[in-house]
Amino acid sequence: MTSSTIRIWYLVHKWTSLICTAFLLMLCLTGLPLIFHDEIDRMSGNAPAFGMPDVGSSGTTPGLLPLDEMMRRALAFRPDEVPVFMAFDNESPSMTITTAPRPDSPGSEMTIQVFDRSTGRRIGQEDESGVMHFLLQLHTDMFLGLPGMLFLGAMGLLFTAALISGVVLYAPFMRKLAFGTLRTSRSARLKWLDYHNLIGMAALAWMTVVGLTGVVNTLEKPINKLWQRNELAAMTRQYAGKEALAPSRYGSLDKAMAQARKALPGNNPQFIAFPGGSFSSKHHYAVFFQGDTPLTERLLTPALIDAETGAFTAARTMPWYNKSLSLSRPLHFGDYGGLVLKILWAVLDLFTIVVLASGLYLWLGRRRASAAAHVREVESGGAAEPA
Repeated sequence: MTSSTIRIWYLVHKWTSLICTAFLLMLCLTGLPLIFHDEIDRMSGNAPAFGMPDVGSSGTTPGLLPLDEMMRRALAFRPDEVPVFMAFDNESPSMTITTAPRPDSPGSEMTIQVFDRSTGRRIGQEDESGVMHFLLQLHTDMFLGLPGMLFLGAMGLLFTAALISGVVLYAPFMRKLAFGTLRTSRSARLKWLDYHNLIGMAALAWMTVVGLTGVVNTLEKPINKLWQRNELAAMTRQYAGKEALAPSRYGSLDKAMAQARKALPGNNPQFIAFPGGSFSSKHHYAVFFQGDTPLTERLLTPALIDAETGAFTAARTMPWYNKSLSLSRPLHFGDYGGLVLKILWAVLDLFTIVVLASGLYLWLGRRRASAAAHVREVESGGAAEPA
């Protein structure tokens, strides 16, 4: 590799790292407790206890109250609102019902109620003022909505560029040293440079996967709008031009669920999106089903049911961009393999914090050194330190 090529890669690594480091540190620090969100809820007593564990939440499961009855109970607590979502937990009788002043209300105006479907008892309301919610919002969009999400997505791309350029520079820098060498007997800077490189290479694959899946997650809203404009519009073309269905004309949820199950047998319902929201048309219940295997349970397939008549309209698998979004979430948070995988994700998150912090330390310690001096350091295999 020539000196000019090394210089280009060095400048790419330097500036992409500097621009994104502060935000990546914030994401790593907020992401660490979010990995153990469920465990923290249980320890703090925020996880509700249900009367009948390990029961499926389909519309036909014995011992569970009908969907229409659960909706009636939810609206009794929020009489001036309309339903937006109804979501299920296929491992317990837990369910949530989301209401809002209007079908297209923003998320900030929505109320999420938690119910025990085996008893009909309202467990409570999801807390949007707690520490975990604060951390999730900060991690997701920094309280800036879509602009914040897209900005963090750009930081994720810069992080990926920093990783690639770091790998390119690592090869010539280490050509005279054995892999994993730690020069602890020399200067503190060289010691931390070796730690930075070694830990970075050890966690490289994980950082790349989490960084890129994080970028995909920031595109959630544009991806959903694209699905609504293309796929959903095609599925409901015969309803184009009709007035939006008023909530007073909504039909039975249980009949709609039965029709959806006939269309997609062998799958578990994950949630129902009501007419007028971002996941349905203005005339349909959109019943989203997940697969029944570890691979397919993250992939959703919607069945559209006419909300007034209860007639089946269409069902279609999600396009590739929605599937990419669905698969990126568990890879990003490591919540698909139990506590052991979560611990591994936490350890690798700590590795990333060390890489970011040590990179910042190295820059602050040698920020006055010229780019040419750093190039000579790389060319010499680490033998020449910038003055």
